Amino acid sequence: MRVLIVEDEPNLRQQLQSTLEGAGYAVDTAGDGEEGHFLGSTESYDAIVLDLGLPEIDGLTVLDRWRKEGKSTPVLVLTARDSWSDKVAGLDAGADDYVAKPFQTEELIARLRALIRRASGNASAELTAGDIRLDTRSGKVTKDGAPVKLTAQEYKLLSYLLHHKGKVVSRTELIEHIYDQDFDRDSNTIEVFVTRIRKKLGADTITTIRGLGYSLEDDEAATAAD
Repeated sequence: MRVLIVEDEPNLRQQLQSTLEGAGYAVDTAGDGEEGHFLGSTESYDAIVLDLGLPEIDGLTVLDRWRKEGKSTPVLVLTARDSWSDKVAGLDAGADDYVAKPFQTEELIARLRALIRRASGNASAELTAGDIRLDTRSGKVTKDGAPVKLTAQEYKLLSYLLHHKGKVVSRTELIEHIYDQDFDRDSNTIEVFVTRIRKKLGADTITTIRGLGYSLEDDEAATAAD
């Protein structure tokens, strides 16, 4: 899953980026409201972390512009601890949740996971498809109860398909959501990752929809479709 961090404080921005990348997210960052608005308007993200006190353009204005542009990406705003007015203003402007500074990064990651799950229609922290289970809290993947070791990119691809289970996901969409902006995006690597996942989880785990993309469904749904 791909996340944008818009935060002007360099140390906090770097800390958040490092923590989220360690948790398996592809991360882009912006240090001011102007750059943040541009990235959020032109790139595809699964969630955005937005500080309200930004230079150039303040966070509330950035958020308001995104919503007026029709951007529905979940946004988690960062507010000052005692600024209840910022919390209210952020939620009224279209934020989906907030975290008050200073905060524990574990709480921020948990709230991001919840936002992303809800946005894709998943209430549980555990994503499943047949006998495959992915725990978004621990990052562990199992098949029929047995642990399966995936590389970082394999995990990101499987996670995205599980978040959008039953839907056809194009190769372009996968590229946009599992790689950060600076990554050398080669569409051919998607097929490589799909092949590796099939070897580890089963040949029928991911279905190729010729000319459209890939789909991951429950075994029962796949059988009914056949």
